[in-house]
Amino acid sequence: MTTQPACSKTKWNGREAYTIHNDLVQMVTLPGGGHIAEFQFLPSTGLPVLSPLWVPPWKSIEPYQYRAEKHAATYGPSNEGKLLSGIAGHNICLDYFGPPSEEEAAQGLSTHGEAPSAKWQKTKLRATANEASLTLAVPLPVAGLRFSRQIRLLRGESVAYFEETVVNEKKADHFFHWTQHVTLSPPFLGHDTSRIAISATRGRTFSGGYGGNELLASGRDFHWPFAPARNGESIDLSLPFAQKGLGFLVSILLNPRRQVQYIAALNQPHGLLMGYCFRRSDFPWVAIWEENMARTNAPWNGRSQTRGLEFSSTPSPVTRREAFAVSPLFGTPTFTTVPAKGKVTAKYLSFLAHVPEDFGGVRDIQVVKNEILIQGSGRRSSLHLPAAGLGDNGWAK
Repeated sequence: MTTQPACSKTKWNGREAYTIHNDLVQMVTLPGGGHIAEFQFLPSTGLPVLSPLWVPPWKSIEPYQYRAEKHAATYGPSNEGKLLSGIAGHNICLDYFGPPSEEEAAQGLSTHGEAPSAKWQKTKLRATANEASLTLAVPLPVAGLRFSRQIRLLRGESVAYFEETVVNEKKADHFFHWTQHVTLSPPFLGHDTSRIAISATRGRTFSGGYGGNELLASGRDFHWPFAPARNGESIDLSLPFAQKGLGFLVSILLNPRRQVQYIAALNQPHGLLMGYCFRRSDFPWVAIWEENMARTNAPWNGRSQTRGLEFSSTPSPVTRREAFAVSPLFGTPTFTTVPAKGKVTAKYLSFLAHVPEDFGGVRDIQVVKNEILIQGSGRRSSLHLPAAGLGDNGWAK
């Protein structure tokens, strides 16, 4: 692999993929569902070559090739099996966040909408001496939408810039959910080795529990990061995987006083930090999902440890009927809108950083001019990541 920015078609675990890279990092994205499967430093940098993103323990397929009569025994029924057959790392939920209704499932819809189970097409690829970019797009015929995502890497930066656009092809306004389902797992994530940081304020535990294997009490409000456990104790949600055999869902309100929010996870032994920055006006919520060997049905089979940090326009993964029957939570809207024959665009970024041993935990992350400022709690308390893409496209405005 050359150190000049480039993008090429490749394979990932036997599936169609695109790898985009610069001189520091590489990212792998899958046309089958649009999932971001890997994000890591290049071996040539001498930095930790560990991708934080979740790779399920089951062999995946292209989700658009899922057929219930052939694949349900392996991946589950079509209402969730279509998604799970191809899921990896960071996936998008569009135009709803959660399961389909019984009637929608009968029409072939699956969890989290059409986008993460459809076949995406390359519409643009660009590579120069200073940057590489890739644009994939997908039609969503049931929703009457078109969606596109551009990923851009600049030379000398460990930052990936995302620009996503939703186009409404209908003559009526469309109310929908837009969720970045970022999912992390071991070996990057561990209870004794990792810490989660979010620009959060308060939250609410999911009222539906976790199939009888819930770690947390249901339908309770709390202040980040301490949530009420089912046994009456308080659980620090910044520490993943508190108890095997249990899982949870919570809705987190992001800080209303901040324009730009963040989610981040730090692996302390490797000194490896991964984070995302995004506008609160696009994504005012984070849904946290943790599966800690609690689900025993296929394809989970009690083998998965994963933590979802899902920044979103809506707080909870429920059916569309439930979601739109709910009034604003904590005074904050729970859906977004694209006008008739109109479009909306969201920009966000993901980054990797190597932090020193005495950095401590993440205290704050900000975007400032052409850099990302990461503040820690330890003796060496700040890092400055170059991020020229913030300024040249008005991302931080």
